[in-house]
Amino acid sequence: MLLRYIVKFLDDYLNINKYPDSSINGLQVEGSDEVNKIAFAVDASMECFSNALEADADMIICHHGILWKGLNRITGMLKERVKFLLENELSLYAAHIPLDAHFEVGNNAMMLRAIGVEPEGEFGEYHGVKIGYIGYTDMEFNDILYKLKKRFGKVEYMKFGKDRISRVAAVSGRGAGYIDEAEKEGVDLLITGEIEHSAYHLAKDARMNVIYLGHYNSEILGIKALMNVVNDKLGVETVFIDIPTNL
Repeated sequence: MLLRYIVKFLDDYLNINKYPDSSINGLQVEGSDEVNKIAFAVDASMECFSNALEADADMIICHHGILWKGLNRITGMLKERVKFLLENELSLYAAHIPLDAHFEVGNNAMMLRAIGVEPEGEFGEYHGVKIGYIGYTDMEFNDILYKLKKRFGKVEYMKFGKDRISRVAAVSGRGAGYIDEAEKEGVDLLITGEIEHSAYHLAKDARMNVIYLGHYNSEILGIKALMNVVNDKLGVETVFIDIPTNL
């Protein structure tokens, strides 16, 4: 399939220009015009690129790309990354906030679905738009924790709120900063990625429960769901490159 058709599908499906973002979303590096296999990954890196090449992929779709706003020089490691992609005609496509916020395949919606909760309301103010979701349930905190540990393994948490959860919110990655908004929205549990020292007293003072999946684990869900959509809608062969950071 032609690269431009895949890029057009992704741009439209993810509404790539809707959200303010520090990432330069969309096609970051243009490789071969023809794409027969696409590799999916959370993070763009030399290890990711090498693995994609070994898997005979012509394109990489990732959550964290290599081009960010404010960039004005291609030197050092960035030069090496761009050089590798161009020399091997590997295209690189990034979807950061658009993949966090997407209702169907986004990280935040998928985190709620991981505990059997369907997203019903928007949550998580980010530069004037909402990127997370709230869902409604009737589960014990420990039951939710068990489900997430069973799926993701190591899970950290702060238990300062109710035992019985009725409103749960999700914001992936560094989402601990949304504790204050969660408290104002009457949320009983916030699920996010990175654990942050400064969040401890915020959660305690707000009487908030917070579960931390780890940054990588909180953002593996969306890219895998997007991979399934691309495979189903476009019929292009896909492969997932798993490079966990344990962070």
